[in-house]
Amino acid sequence: MTTHLERTREFHAMHVPGVPIVLPNVWDAASARVVLAAGARAIATTSAGVAWSRGQRDGNELTGDGAIDSLRRIVAAVNVPVSVDIERGYGETASDVAATISSVLEMGVSGVNIEDSLMPTAQQEQRISAARAAAENAGIPLFINARIDTHRLGEPGGDDWMAETLSRAAVYANAGASGIFVLGALSAATVRALVGATTLPVNVAFGPGTLSIGELARAGASRVSAGSAIAEAAYSVAHDWASTMFSAPESVAPSSPALGWAALNQVVRD
Repeated sequence: MTTHLERTREFHAMHVPGVPIVLPNVWDAASARVVLAAGARAIATTSAGVAWSRGQRDGNELTGDGAIDSLRRIVAAVNVPVSVDIERGYGETASDVAATISSVLEMGVSGVNIEDSLMPTAQQEQRISAARAAAENAGIPLFINARIDTHRLGEPGGDDWMAETLSRAAVYANAGASGIFVLGALSAATVRALVGATTLPVNVAFGPGTLSIGELARAGASRVSAGSAIAEAAYSVAHDWASTMFSAPESVAPSSPALGWAALNQVVRD
């Protein structure tokens, strides 16, 4: 049985440019066990999926207490490093972020995602610094993945987009971030430019409209995440089944799922 410190060091070592850690994000204990059974070396959560599973909308509407409750169940369900998405840190101040970090460290997480929502760079710098200080106080070299929300500025890859992204990356690195996460369907050239211009491992998204994982790896990504895409797909299956049952009474059920009752029972029990 590895220690918290060992798992965290292992998680850091998984971030290798060109050989990225692949993270199909989960939202509850069952999805975490399914992803683990599929071959995951580490587990990462999606804040959107966690919020939806609790009947709330994504976008910093979930309370810190609600998030912590769900995250604790996920961490307890697996025996590999876990990185948790804590949105903006579940609080308005840097001290609030530090308190959230202390809470997730107590449950044994090895990494966190903190998004900047394009707030003033100096303000996010303080929040990342507070997160790093809380981790150091706990004696854990937490992997702080700083999400840079320049996808809100429009098409990624342009000069202004790149300048803003790299400016924020440099500030966050100095504040104690371990990596950066940039959303959007990035081209290989854009990924290569990011990798070449920052000292931090680069996390990119995988999902509808993005490059393949192989293409992202060859461009130098160190981490590839599905974000909310798998949760969206899962809830879409539920919607499609329900819609068909209500609207097409003569329809028959589709073929048996890859993970049926017995298989799922085994996965969550192992």
